[in-house]
Amino acid sequence: MPRTSAAPLASPADIAGIHAEIRQDIVLLRMRPGQRLSENTLASRFGISRTPVRAALIRLIDEGLIDVLPQRGTFVSRISLGAVRRARFVRRALEIAIVRRAAEVGMPTAARTAIADAIQRQEAASREAHGVADQATAERFTKADDDFHRAFAEGIGLADVWAVVEREKSQFDRIRFLSLSQATPMPVLIAQHRAIFAAVAAGNPAEAEAAIGTHMDEVLKVASGLASSHPDLFAP
Repeated sequence: MPRTSAAPLASPADIAGIHAEIRQDIVLLRMRPGQRLSENTLASRFGISRTPVRAALIRLIDEGLIDVLPQRGTFVSRISLGAVRRARFVRRALEIAIVRRAAEVGMPTAARTAIADAIQRQEAASREAHGVADQATAERFTKADDDFHRAFAEGIGLADVWAVVEREKSQFDRIRFLSLSQATPMPVLIAQHRAIFAAVAAGNPAEAEAAIGTHMDEVLKVASGLASSHPDLFAP
């Protein structure tokens, strides 16, 4: 996003871009749970007035990623295990429907290529990590993970359904990212992705549904343990 010393009038696209960048910082834990946010600092960062920054923050409040505490300020919200479970419920239901449909109707060549490429990028990140993912490696792995899941929805013409998943999964994503370096081995996730892809490619809806269900359940296996080891990041 361009940075300027002036503070020009903001467009809806500006607000969307600010929202997306701050959201990404929160999901990838560049902005830590409990961190205080300053509208002035963010406005300076984006080279824009406080008004569009405030509009972006309001969207993040609605998504449960930011808390406003009276007389104290604005803070990145701590991770809520309840919100993670709700997000996982929504995502699991939608993604099961997506991959089952993909197995039933088949996937176009472009979607298959995108899925295979995402898996290859995850394997490259896993090799680089040598079992311990640093921030940059974990971010690359997570980006490939999102591309993998999105490709199924887009491949069967359900990009709008994936947009619903995106809105719902922000709390889920923070757990997912935190678990990469500390709980869930990357090769396990890659193997699960390969199983999903193989079932869809084989045109086996039941197997595809079982594979994506197993994959969606992975994050809840580690959530409580992460909350115990990182009490500063989680809501009571």
